[in-house]
Amino acid sequence: ENEARIGRLKAALEKQSQTLQGLSELEEYRLGKGHGIRNPFLGREKDNQQKQASMLAAMGEASQKKKARLDNDSANKASTETDNANYKKEEEGDDQSDPPKMIYKFLKGLLKQWEQELAERPESVARSVAGRNESKTLKQCKDYIRPLFKLLKSRKLEDGLQFHLLKIVNFAKEGEFVKAHDAYMDVAIGRAAWPIGVTMVGIHARSGRAKIESSNVAHVMNSELQRKYLTSVKRLLSYAQKTRPDVDPSKKVA
Repeated sequence: ENEARIGRLKAALEKQSQTLQGLSELEEYRLGKGHGIRNPFLGREKDNQQKQASMLAAMGEASQKKKARLDNDSANKASTETDNANYKKEEEGDDQSDPPKMIYKFLKGLLKQWEQELAERPESVARSVAGRNESKTLKQCKDYIRPLFKLLKSRKLEDGLQFHLLKIVNFAKEGEFVKAHDAYMDVAIGRAAWPIGVTMVGIHARSGRAKIESSNVAHVMNSELQRKYLTSVKRLLSYAQKTRPDVDPSKKVA
């Protein structure tokens, strides 16, 4: 529409310019008498025409640039959305082949969701005794689980512990919170006859050796640091259970 309007104005100005250029000497004499004397009114008219023509040209150029910029922005936006979708698919595929990343993203996501939920509480609830206790619990959970996040990022988490945490995450995603709780009990307490960390009781292979291998040993006994971040994992597991009303109650831990 703007381009059509600019075209009509240009055509009108060109027609007016041709009409003025075709003035006879008599008409010019009537407008301004005297030889060699420039008609000031005619000069001003020509100057105005030139200014208007320049303005129209500038407007047309600006309109074309704006259109080109909008087209470019639309193309860039479409390209960015496509790249983001592809990256998301690649990232989801990478998580399956990268257990530390999968564990980290799941636990970190629960932590952020919990934090956001507490931030959206009414002021009266947040200032209540129960509200303050829940805020303290979240802060303690964030502090305790930080060493686990560092180990996951650096890929330095021991294989036995990573195996159990991966089972917990997979069961929680599927809504199998009873199985996730059992997996947590395996890593926190263990099912071995020697839960204190003894994995070698002689130089000969025995049939009962499998019962005391490292995967059955309670890792929480190893250090205070592990006890703390495993406690935080259990708290996040309980929070994840509360946020899943779609899961059957029989699959939840009472």
